[in-house]
Formats: sequence, structure tokens, C-alpha cells
Amino acid sequence: MSMDLPIIREQTAGIYIHVPFCTAKCPYCNFYSVKADEVLMDAYTGQICRALENSARRWPRQADTLYFGGGTPILLGARRIGQILDVARRYFGLEHAEITLEANPASTLEQTLQELYAAGINRLSFGMQSADGMELKRLGRRHTAQEAALAVAHAQKAGFTNISLDLMLGIPQQTVQSVEKSIAFCVETGVSHISAYLLKIEEDTPFGRDGTADCCPDPDIQAELYLHAVNVLEHNGFFQYEISNFARPGFHSRHNCKYWLGAEYLGLGPAAHSLMAGQRFFFPRDLGRFLSAKDPLSLLQDDGPGGGPAEYAMLGLRLTQGICREEAAARCPDYDWDGLWQRARIMIRAGYMRLEKGRLLLSNSILARLL
Repeated sequence: MSMDLPIIREQTAGIYIHVPFCTAKCPYCNFYSVKADEVLMDAYTGQICRALENSARRWPRQADTLYFGGGTPILLGARRIGQILDVARRYFGLEHAEITLEANPASTLEQTLQELYAAGINRLSFGMQSADGMELKRLGRRHTAQEAALAVAHAQKAGFTNISLDLMLGIPQQTVQSVEKSIAFCVETGVSHISAYLLKIEEDTPFGRDGTADCCPDPDIQAELYLHAVNVLEHNGFFQYEISNFARPGFHSRHNCKYWLGAEYLGLGPAAHSLMAGQRFFFPRDLGRFLSAKDPLSLLQDDGPGGGPAEYAMLGLRLTQGICREEAAARCPDYDWDGLWQRARIMIRAGYMRLEKGRLLLSNSILARLL
């Protein structure tokens, strides 16, 4: 069973805020981050507020999602996050918005979660990765499965009903049994969303330099782990709506769906990317430059046009609902969608794609290979 997502038609944007602070960097992580520092975090908060105000003048929009990613955004604390949210509401509305914060189970405090909920955060994404102690150790994680369960319990006690847990697939020496153990653990906590990503070894990381890739399951076993996870998650009521994302009905990530459905999103902070008014742009991976700029938007670098037909098809095919010819034609009317559908029929006959209720979908077995 797949989950159908709403088609985004309104002129509303999502806001992504990259929080580049961590207590320590995980050996597989290639996201931009620096060591957390109180002075730096105060200065960063001020610049993000300035960037929000200036962005509202350049791209006047209402926003219905806001996502704090990182890094470890919870390190900012409720006071700074509340300050940012106050400015975002003033300039972008955020009426009935989904407001997500990524959190590390090891850095979560019960009081902090209560304060975050009071400040307006209504969705949490915990980077658990695994419920197996040895797998957590191999990934360099500094929390235990028990601490992750306690973090979820504290969040639920604070009032959160929309909680996601991250799982990682393809970990060195991972087995089907350990994947089942981690999924069962997530189900037991009562969360409403699970993301399951394959471990990707980036060259410029400790894992990329120390030969960890040689210890990971081979591609065939990775595909087996992925497909098994999809089946077990669905059996437990978590329906796949995107390659790596599974949710109970009504709990899909509204913000992340903006990326896959081709909606506008504004990314603020060092290394953050945006798609606004048909153009892509990004901030350099440089906190110092971001903090010293009189106008943070002066640092934006052009990344070319966005939202074209190839991009629309590529992102839409990540979703289990696939792409619809009529919707695609309305979005990109100058493209030869009839020709694409004809070319797709060859792949449908070969079993690489499917056509269901007029929507073009990739097969799960092919997704497993592509990952």
C-alpha cells in the first residue's frame, strides 16, 4: 500500500534553517557543521533572524512548513529557537505550519523538550540510526537505544504527537535480524514516522578514509535489507511514501514533500540550498562569512534554474505515488510528456516501471538497486 500525498498548488513556501553546530561529528557525516559554542550560537541566531527579514522583502510569501536541520539543532536551545520562530511568524505567517526540529537522543533533556513544544515546535526527528548496540558503536553514535526510547517518551509527555525516528541500512555487519530488531523498537515507542536511509560512504569523512566501505554489506545484501525493511514497516502500519520515508496515515513530512513535489523552499544558514521563483541558490559552507556579512543574502551563490521537467520527473519518481501525465503537463506545459510516456512503456514491459491509475511509478526492486 502506498500513501497518496496532496498536490501542492498554493503559493506557499517551506523554510529550511541549517543549524551548523554539533558536540562532535559522526564518522559518516558529510553535512557542514562546527563545534557548538554559546557565543557563535548567539551570533548565528541573530543572523538567521536578519536573513528571514531580508528574505521576506525579496520573496514575499506565506510559509506553511519550517524545518530546523543540521548539525544538531536542539543545541540552540528553546530560547534561541523561539526567537527565530517569532521572527519567522512575523514575516512568513506560519499559520497551521508543520515546524520540525532534528534532535540527537544523547543531547535531549526533558525540560528542553517541554520548552521547545511551548515555543511552537510541533514535530521532532530523532537521529537514532539503530536499536542495536554494536551498530550504534560502529556508527560512532554516543547514545544507546534506551536513551532514544527515553527521549521519545519525554517528547510524548511534553505533548508531541508527530515524532520521527531515523534508521540506517547497510551498516557494517548489519543483518536482516538486526534491521527487524530496530524496526520493532521504533514501533514499540509509538512514533508516527520512520526514515530508513542506506549508509552512504562519502570520501571526505573518517569512514571514507579508513576502509569502512569494505566492511559494509555488498550491494545485493543492501538491496535485500532495504526491501525487507519496506515490507516489515508496511506490516507494522508504516506506509512508504518516498524511497526512504514511511509514515502512519496523515503523518508524512509535509516539509520534505515540498522538495519532491517541486514546491518552493527557502534555505537559510551556511550550506543551505533554496528553490525560489524558479531559481536555485545556496549559501557557502562557511559560518565565519555568514556571521560577518552585513546582509547574509549577499553571500548567496547562483545554482541555475530549478523546477524543470527533468527535475520534476526525477524527484516525483522518488515518491510511491509517482508522476501523473496531466499534472506534469500542467506544471511544465512545453515538455513532450507524451514522448516520455511512450519511452516509459519499454521499461514497463521490462519490469523496471509500473503504470497504475494513470501514474508512472518505479518498481521497488529497481529503487533498491538505484540506492
